[in-house]
Amino acid sequence: MAVRASIDLGTNTCLLLLAEWEAGAPEPKKVLGDFSTIVRLGEGVDQAREFKPEAMERTLKCLSGYSEKIKEAGLAPSLAFCVATSSSRDSKNGKAFFDRIRNETGLEFRIISGEDEARLTFLGGLLPGMGAEKTAVIDIGGGSTELISLKGGQSLDMGSVRFTERFLKSDPVTDDEFWNCQEAIDSELSKLSSWRSRLSLDTELLAVAGTATTLAQWFINLPVFNAAKIDQVCMTRGDVHRMVEDLKWRTVKERISIVGIEPKRADVILAGAMILWRAQEGLNFAKCRVSTRGLRYGVMKEFDSIRK
Repeated sequence: MAVRASIDLGTNTCLLLLAEWEAGAPEPKKVLGDFSTIVRLGEGVDQAREFKPEAMERTLKCLSGYSEKIKEAGLAPSLAFCVATSSSRDSKNGKAFFDRIRNETGLEFRIISGEDEARLTFLGGLLPGMGAEKTAVIDIGGGSTELISLKGGQSLDMGSVRFTERFLKSDPVTDDEFWNCQEAIDSELSKLSSWRSRLSLDTELLAVAGTATTLAQWFINLPVFNAAKIDQVCMTRGDVHRMVEDLKWRTVKERISIVGIEPKRADVILAGAMILWRAQEGLNFAKCRVSTRGLRYGVMKEFDSIRK
């Protein structure tokens, strides 16, 4: 039984999946470890178009720890499959940073396109027993949001970090900031109206990544993260709208008191929740289910073909 490792380095979060996974198998035989760390690598990238020194140091510290975990699982770090997404596509100093990561940790990253990110997220986000034909996946990241189904999809340049930095600058946010952010979200989502029209009306929306799992944890009042309880949580667009309205009037400090919201995610959760709410409203999805899986699982499923 082969041990596999995949790392998903996003704008806000860095995730490591360690698993025993047979070649060609749709599911892992055993998950050895599933780790998530908020590193905020994409801090300021939307404006400066480069990684900040402090963001790179946070990320390198996290990846050094992940490299050790991979070694402990009996795998060389160089054999892990590591992908970087939105902020890494935008950053001018990304190549030098990833060279440093390889030299110091043995981990070698590939910066994948938005299209590949969407496809692999769709592949990885599906939960056991879910039919791909009647599912559309939304992945709200820090720098980009992907919507994807078997009939295609798109990566949009909006995310919880990017739109917080661009629009939601006050604490608590002002009405003008909120409405400007909502208008920008709706404008981006309008690019997917023809995609939605090709899907059947009963297509189910599946939400993956940190925004969705955080909202689900809050929704079911779960104090400690538990993937088994979060997977398959169902929220209507009314549920998500109510959470948006609750977050809107709170300060960042007040949001931390809400069950399920990590302190490091509290400042960007409103923008992420707004994206999910507007996607449900604008693209006519009455409800969404939540999956704790995503890109790192998709990489695992295509591990053999991708590494060739």
